[in-house]
Amino acid sequence: MKKLFAIALLLGMLLTACQSGNEEQGSTKEEAASQQQKTEKKEITKEEIDLNTKPNEAGQIMILMYHNISTPEAEWVRTPENFRKDLQALYDQGYLPISLTDYVNGNITAPAGKSPYVLTFDDGRENNFNYLEDGSINPDSAVGIIMEFAEKYDDFEPRATFFVNGTGRFGPKEEVQKKFDFLVENGMEVGNHTINHPNMKTLDASGVQKEIGGQKAYLEESFSKPYNINTLALPFGSRPDKSLYNYLETGSYEGKDYKNIAILNVGWDPNPSPYHTDFDPLAIHRVRASETNVDDVGIYDWIEILKNHPKRRFVSDGAANIVTVPQGLEENVKAPEGKELLVY
Repeated sequence: MKKLFAIALLLGMLLTACQSGNEEQGSTKEEAASQQQKTEKKEITKEEIDLNTKPNEAGQIMILMYHNISTPEAEWVRTPENFRKDLQALYDQGYLPISLTDYVNGNITAPAGKSPYVLTFDDGRENNFNYLEDGSINPDSAVGIIMEFAEKYDDFEPRATFFVNGTGRFGPKEEVQKKFDFLVENGMEVGNHTINHPNMKTLDASGVQKEIGGQKAYLEESFSKPYNINTLALPFGSRPDKSLYNYLETGSYEGKDYKNIAILNVGWDPNPSPYHTDFDPLAIHRVRASETNVDDVGIYDWIEILKNHPKRRFVSDGAANIVTVPQGLEENVKAPEGKELLVY
């Protein structure tokens, strides 16, 4: 009898474990499906576009430029408290972050009525992403704060590009791979900021290619899985002689080629829509995410300007396959292949 009871108990435990495993597997699948649904835009017809949201996909998009997330506040330092304030202010005004790659490719994933923006961080400072002694992400680092907002708001996706220069950035070398992998796994990106952060005006063709190609090689070797570094933030916003501009986009170093799909300047204003005829992915302007010495063209200045001049602000139609613009702006817009143009 005891033997039969033991067998029955064992079978019951196995059944419970199997059910638990199936439930966990089902839960994982549901979460994955939910995430996929969250990140993919539904293809809809022109008739389904909600024009009450006043979509304007010819408008400008803010590419925000940060450096340090630390204390005290300074020209190139944003405190954790102020970075949270920035994200909250943007969210409250109807802005949501998208990836730099999606922006450049014209894959605007913001819901209808929302305005996309792009977060960028230069120099790969450790305060952008570091761990506490217990191994958890520092909640006051840039990544910690971004992930905090993603937990707080269902429609806020963790999207940002971290432009890293040199081989001694982003904290201890043994942590770099773990950090890079985490960024990519959570929808964020790593970009090129050259090896030595030089003034590009001083470089010849070989120097430009070494700075870009050499850093690309180092960064790509720092991932556990293949990853293509194809975006560049210019150090100091500097460029070499005009005859060498082509090497910013394409070149070769030590037998390995590179090709950048986006080149970012320093800038002081929002950049055109990727559907606008003025859009140039190789000369992207950025807005300084600061309130110190911004000369009336910082993040809060532009939030206010775009609020007061809504025709200048990009507002998404929520459709992956349609580019929607108000009447009178269609002459400055070119819908990419595979997308329809809707004028209202």
